[in-house]
Amino acid sequence: MKRITWAFWAFLLGLTALWLMADTLWPAQPGYFALRTVWVQYSGVLVMGAMSLAMLLAVRPVWLERHLDGLDKMYRLHKWLGIAALAIGTVHWLWAKGTKWAVGWGWLTRPPRGPRPPAENLGLAEATLRDWRGLAEGVGEWAFYAAVLLIVLALVKRFPYRLFAKTHQLLAVAYLALVFHTVVLVQWSYWSQPIGWLLALLVAAGTVSAVLVLTRRVDGRRTVQGRIVSLQPYPALRVLETRIRLDGLWPGHRAGQFAFVTSDPKEGAHPYTIASAWMPQDPCVTFITKALGDHTSRLPDRLRVGDHVTVEGPYGCFTFDDARPRQIWIGAGIGITPFIARMKQLAHGGSHSARPIDLFHTTADHDPVALDKLRVDAQAAGVRLHLFVDAQDGRLDGERLRALVPEWRNASVWFCGPIPFASALRADLAAHGLPTQAFHQELFQMR
Repeated sequence: MKRITWAFWAFLLGLTALWLMADTLWPAQPGYFALRTVWVQYSGVLVMGAMSLAMLLAVRPVWLERHLDGLDKMYRLHKWLGIAALAIGTVHWLWAKGTKWAVGWGWLTRPPRGPRPPAENLGLAEATLRDWRGLAEGVGEWAFYAAVLLIVLALVKRFPYRLFAKTHQLLAVAYLALVFHTVVLVQWSYWSQPIGWLLALLVAAGTVSAVLVLTRRVDGRRTVQGRIVSLQPYPALRVLETRIRLDGLWPGHRAGQFAFVTSDPKEGAHPYTIASAWMPQDPCVTFITKALGDHTSRLPDRLRVGDHVTVEGPYGCFTFDDARPRQIWIGAGIGITPFIARMKQLAHGGSHSARPIDLFHTTADHDPVALDKLRVDAQAAGVRLHLFVDAQDGRLDGERLRALVPEWRNASVWFCGPIPFASALRADLAAHGLPTQAFHQELFQMR
């Protein structure tokens, strides 16, 4: 989380610093309208910067993963940038439209316009853009309304995922309209200064990304076809284990990574953590999905052995890499999945982990078959397993964890599960001396 928090604020502050090199928030010319002009320009630069970076992150650039600590964190940054663009864009809109309303209502008096430079004194590009200003203002206004609606829908968790996946793509259209609005209306002098160079780079990257989204070519090089070879339901857990044989050239994956799987083109791709170790001689991947929504609830009835699916990935940096002498894993509910993959990887490696590992699995549901398989995996990997079935064992908290693992201060903690649970554990362990950088969390929310 720290990396994306720093990235978010550094990006906005960096844009601000470059903009201040080209302009000022407090113009020498007195009056409201001079102030309005610079604030409209400043807020517009911030909005397009945030939207451009968000659009770039939407195409899942793998080269950014290691810098931002994984695609799950990148999607969180994508969400923050969208919210920032919505908030700052509203301010931008109020400066622009609110002023026109105030003039129309007689609350403000617009000062007389000074003489405009003759078109022949301008370059061809500047003169052409000046002629398009009216069109750009209208296009930008309606694109803003569309973007507001689509961003709000994306933030409403009750909005079905299959509809979210389709409507969210339309943001690429709104973004392209706002690119036209920006290129025409941004102050011409900016383009010859660092803020203009960065804005041009961001807009270019965002435009390419928007085209990739609209043509459904988001990282197609990491997509392979597969066929379902087995399905194992666990009704008591409302969980389905699906094994898929991959027909294409899969690059291999590490335990803790995830992939996007498409079993129904109308539904689109859904992210699932991979629950198996990679063995090139047996090119299969296993996914464990829980009925948490409409789509995952229908999977046991809809999927059949032999069905063809599309798998894109792998993604993620929740890969158990650190230098601390022991590890503590916490898998809450379906959050056990990455730890199953890691245990299988250790077992298939032919030796146990070189450092002690304690795995805590907390669950509200009880399935003897599934828990027996988990015990077998833990034993084969040399992992010490602690099971907490809520109705029998109560809840896991920091105090119980510290009592069961006395050497916890020397460990790194790897958590996958509900965010409030993670926040409570992190705060408790940090308050008792665990370094914050030793707590690793999978933010497995794609919206």
